[in-house]
Amino acid sequence: MISSSEYGSHSWELLVTVDHQHEEVQKEFLLRVTGDLHIGGVMLKLVEQIKIPQDWSDYALWWEQKKCWLLKTHWTLDKCGVQADAKLFFTTQHKMLRLRLPNMKTVRLKVSFSSMVFKAVSDICKILNIRRSEELSLLKQSEDVLKKKKKKDKNSKEPLTEDIINLCNSPVTSGLSGSPGLYSKTMTPIYDPINGTLASSTITWFSDSPLTEQNCSILAFSHPNSSPETLAEMYQPRTLADKAKLSAGWLDSSRSLMEQGILEDDQLLLRFKYYTFFDLNPKYDAVRINQIYEQARWAILLEEIDCTEEEMLIFAALQAYHVSKLSLSSEAQDFTCESEVDEVEAALSNLEVTLEGGNASNILEDITDIPKLADNLRLVRPRKLSLKTIKPYWFVFKDTSVSYFKNKECAQGEPIEKLNLKGCEVVPDVNVAAKKFGIKLLIPVADGMNEVYLRCEDENQYARWMAACVLASKGKTMADSSYHPEVHKILSFLKMKNWTMSPQVVSDTESIDMKPECFVSLRYTKKYKSKQLAARILEAHQNVSQMSLVEAKLRFIQAWQSLPEFGLSYYIVRFKGSKKDDVLGVSYNRLIRIDIATGDPITTWRFSNMKQWNVNWEIRQVAIEFDQNVSIAFTCLSADCKIIHEYIGGYIFLSTRSKDQNETLDEDLFHKLTGGQE
Repeated sequence: MISSSEYGSHSWELLVTVDHQHEEVQKEFLLRVTGDLHIGGVMLKLVEQIKIPQDWSDYALWWEQKKCWLLKTHWTLDKCGVQADAKLFFTTQHKMLRLRLPNMKTVRLKVSFSSMVFKAVSDICKILNIRRSEELSLLKQSEDVLKKKKKKDKNSKEPLTEDIINLCNSPVTSGLSGSPGLYSKTMTPIYDPINGTLASSTITWFSDSPLTEQNCSILAFSHPNSSPETLAEMYQPRTLADKAKLSAGWLDSSRSLMEQGILEDDQLLLRFKYYTFFDLNPKYDAVRINQIYEQARWAILLEEIDCTEEEMLIFAALQAYHVSKLSLSSEAQDFTCESEVDEVEAALSNLEVTLEGGNASNILEDITDIPKLADNLRLVRPRKLSLKTIKPYWFVFKDTSVSYFKNKECAQGEPIEKLNLKGCEVVPDVNVAAKKFGIKLLIPVADGMNEVYLRCEDENQYARWMAACVLASKGKTMADSSYHPEVHKILSFLKMKNWTMSPQVVSDTESIDMKPECFVSLRYTKKYKSKQLAARILEAHQNVSQMSLVEAKLRFIQAWQSLPEFGLSYYIVRFKGSKKDDVLGVSYNRLIRIDIATGDPITTWRFSNMKQWNVNWEIRQVAIEFDQNVSIAFTCLSADCKIIHEYIGGYIFLSTRSKDQNETLDEDLFHKLTGGQE
């Protein structure tokens, strides 16, 4: 027997590699440690042995094999499970990262690689002056996008030098609020609500901020569009499977960048992940509004979201002659008249109603008086083996149901059929030029979706019935305070679509220097000649020419929200008991099962009917229970199931926000709802 004193202590050697810039000093150090030494003690021993006088406060230990940070400095090596075979790196927690913003500009800044991504994004948004950071996250580009980029770089004769906004003098320190940028918790107006320019009182702040006046302008204003050639070289999804690739790369909000394999100076995308834009205000949100607008614009140009030709021309008109021209002209500085402030406020209140489902005013009226609609409409039912039938009926809309009768006189009796619209999909089927005002209803039934079309006579009738259908699908009646704003929103969007060719337009196309191909997707540049496109965009522009810059962006966002596919993120899944793959669409208020071959919705499940959800981490299966004993389970094939789990929890978390929270977030609640128990 050898006594412990003869053998020595129970100590062992631990190899630590130090990440420092001093070439003359060694990088690897052997420390003699014991299992009861705490992490802080290891770092102290290490710094004493390195003998380089510098600030080591941002350094921490990274355990390479386990891919984790040892941040709990009071924990012992035994408690952490560190033994002699461990490879530890002593490295900085804050490192440089390149971020591609929604407006396709790249910023380079210092980010915490040891904080959870949720916290890192919050710090990034403070530097960029974007409120409501919980709506954004970081996305890794899909392999297909990167392959297309490499191919483009190979084919280009000149090396591409990307214009990068360098914000590297803006360290965001863990535990501190970091450099505040222009982020204002006191809510002092920062921007002019008409044109989005900086308020004069704000410019003095720039001396302490990494976000200089010039950089702020780059983030808050739109800049000349990319050429059709550049557009052609960018990745454009053709199928639902392609769209699923776009949303497969979201980083895990509950883990750090380093834990997810992100290295210093890597490039990630900063994007709005959750499509619930809360409390948008032009006085404080010029950067945020512009970045939402840019994300919407690129989604439309690259056909990540489908829209009709009429809608594409409206989007082109808002971009081409308005946002682009006003952003570039000095006239943008002069829009300060009261009427325009009122227009912006009106557009904003409409937008807030859209996003929040209206305010809680007129509660007494809502309870006591539930209105109904009654009108002659035409019913269209598609037939599988014959032509579709179109018949006029007397329709009555009450609560969340639509009943139809042979005629008005029969309305006192039993209806031919009663359609319950709660949980249905409502899709506009409109062509204003052709005077076609249709509403496509996909109503859930036992074996899938029952497809019904309602045809209205005119815009006003369509707006009333469409608004009622949209609310009913969410389980709300026309007594809800958001009904009338919804009608107004639909009418204003139809008004934008309703234009006629004037003789002035033809002459204008000759005089205006414009490349219409920059404002529409490639499909339309192939379909029309340049002059035809310019003429059609100018026609559409007549209805939006009186708007101010910020209002034009808000209208663009509003029009984007009106598209049937707005806010859907797609994933390829295999449902339990199914032999084929399906696509799952995740939205802010529902999940949709979609046929991968046809793109048709099969079933819709609303979050409001959800009782609970959980994940079996061993087999990577998501299981969800809804009201009325409905339960589903699926495995995700195109991404990690954690991404879908986080989406569901994230949307539920965002639905708990209120304006009286003073912008403080319950971060623990977010991680409880999204973190999982892996």
